[in-house]
Amino acid sequence: MNSAIRIENVSKRYGNLVALDKVSFDVEQGELFGLIGPDGSGKSSLYKILATLSIPETGSAKVCGHDTVTDYKAIRTEIGYMPEKFSLYQDLTVSENLNFFASLFGVSVKDNFDLIAPFFGQLERFPHRKAGALSGGMKQKLALSCALIHRPRVLLLDEPTTGVDAVSRSEFWDVLAMLRQKGISILVSTSYMDEADRCQRIAMINKGRILTIDTPANLVAGIGENLYNAVAPDMFRLLVALRKLPQVIDCYTFGATLHVVARSDFNPAQATAQLTSEGITDVRIYPAKGNIEDLFIKLTRNEQP
Repeated sequence: MNSAIRIENVSKRYGNLVALDKVSFDVEQGELFGLIGPDGSGKSSLYKILATLSIPETGSAKVCGHDTVTDYKAIRTEIGYMPEKFSLYQDLTVSENLNFFASLFGVSVKDNFDLIAPFFGQLERFPHRKAGALSGGMKQKLALSCALIHRPRVLLLDEPTTGVDAVSRSEFWDVLAMLRQKGISILVSTSYMDEADRCQRIAMINKGRILTIDTPANLVAGIGENLYNAVAPDMFRLLVALRKLPQVIDCYTFGATLHVVARSDFNPAQATAQLTSEGITDVRIYPAKGNIEDLFIKLTRNEQP
C-alpha cells in the first residue's frame, strides 16, 4: 500500500533554532495518525512543510505521492489544511466562508455538503452568523468544514482542539473517526496526551525529534511496571521527600496524585513507614497504571544528558 504521507529525514532550522531534526515517518492511506508533543516541539513546522508553505532544509516529504517542493500545486488540491490558529475570515458569515473556500477549488457547497453534514449541526441553523461571533467549538467545526469542502484525500490538522471545551474535543475526535471510515487519511497533532488513544498510531515528538512511533496500546504496554500513585495531605512535602529516596527514579505531579517511578527493589510499605517517621502523615502509595503521558515523561527524561 502506498503511503498517504511520507516524511524522510526532514530537518528545518530558524537561525540557530533546530525546529525539526531528521524527522521520518509514514502515514498510511485511511489512517488516523497522531503527532503528540508539547508546544514548541516542531509540530507546526512540519505541518507547514506538508502544506507546501515551507521548504525543508534537508530530506523530503511527499503527500499522495507528490513532492512538497516540486509538486506543490498538485498537493494543494489533495489536502485539507486546518492550521493551529483560526484562519477563516471572521467578518464573513458561515455561509460566505464555505462558499469562498468552495470557489477556490472550483466546487459547489451543495454538491459536497454530504461530507460535512453529519457534524455541521448547529452551524446549518446560523448561516448568516459571522465567523468571529461563533464559539470555540463552532469555529472549529466551520474550519474543518472549509478544509473538507473540496473532498481532500488527506487532512492536515494542527492542534485542532486547542482552547476547546472537553465536550467539543470529544465530539471532534468522533468526527475524525467518521472521516477515517470514509477513507480520508488524517494527520492530527495535539499537546493533549489523553487524545493519543483516539489514534491508530502515534509519533511522539520533542525538540524537533521523533522519540517513538507505534500504536497507543503497544506504547503503554509495560509502562506501569514499578509505577505507583502517592498521596498525602501535604503533597508538596511528600513530593520532596519521595525524590530523596534512593529507590525512586523520578516523582512528578499527575492530576490529584503523584506518580512515582521506582526501582525494582522499591517497597511501598517500607517507603510509607519512612515517610511517616519523617512526619508526613496519612501517606498512601499504591500501584498505578501507566499512560501516554507517563511514557512521554520517561522518554524525555532518557533524552536528557
